[in-house]
Amino acid sequence: MKLKTIFSLLLIAIMLPTAADAQLNKLRLLSGVGKLVQAATLSDAQMAQYVSEYISQSDSVNNVLPAKDPLSLRLNKLTSGLTEVDGIALNFKVYDVTDVNAFACPDGSVRVYAGLMKVMDDDELLGVIGHEIGHIAHRDSKNAFKRSLTTAAIKDGLASTGSRMSALTDSQLSALGESLMTARFSQKQEKAADDYGYDFLKDHGKNPRAMAKSFVKLKELQGGDSAPKSSKINQLFSSHPDLDERIRRMQNRADEDNCPR
Repeated sequence: MKLKTIFSLLLIAIMLPTAADAQLNKLRLLSGVGKLVQAATLSDAQMAQYVSEYISQSDSVNNVLPAKDPLSLRLNKLTSGLTEVDGIALNFKVYDVTDVNAFACPDGSVRVYAGLMKVMDDDELLGVIGHEIGHIAHRDSKNAFKRSLTTAAIKDGLASTGSRMSALTDSQLSALGESLMTARFSQKQEKAADDYGYDFLKDHGKNPRAMAKSFVKLKELQGGDSAPKSSKINQLFSSHPDLDERIRRMQNRADEDNCPR
């Protein structure tokens, strides 16, 4: 056989996948589909397992302020008596992070960043907390967590043994955290959470006009010259294009309720 022909055959052999390679790729594809289905069809027990893993990892990598820190004492005072919502036990912690942010997990974990606490007065902060609790009560946090977990499955895959899902790896937890931090709720969900936060303030004897005030403050921080350049503004509020409308809604509700300015 001529050398040129032999070279051509070798080149084809290198370029074409072997039967074993094709089978391996098929198995990988099927595995990925299976893992995605597992992530999308989690039971409540499996969800609870993953939420627990995620919040434990989040608490470990972020600097949780000790109970005697002034910000922790302030948060504990504001949330005194807030033990559960719709049967879900609530727990609160402060992250010593400069970002202007807060988030809630479906297990009732609410995490408030120090950066947010430093720019909000008590009523404004309580309104934001009420908004976050609204996402828990309406199961928005649960659905967002499941979507983010699905994204993590696409990125890195989730394995299972029998009926129990395996523990998440560090890379999966990182992917999950990234997905959660960039997640967006719908305008309908945000509107419902705003109303929940407004009513939450009324129910606790606070001026619900603080909801509008907190939105105005976040908008100023987003675009004002005094905005901390190193801070990320809470995506649940400032990144929404309808923030002006949300401010107007809360102001109108407060005017209808004759709330003091």
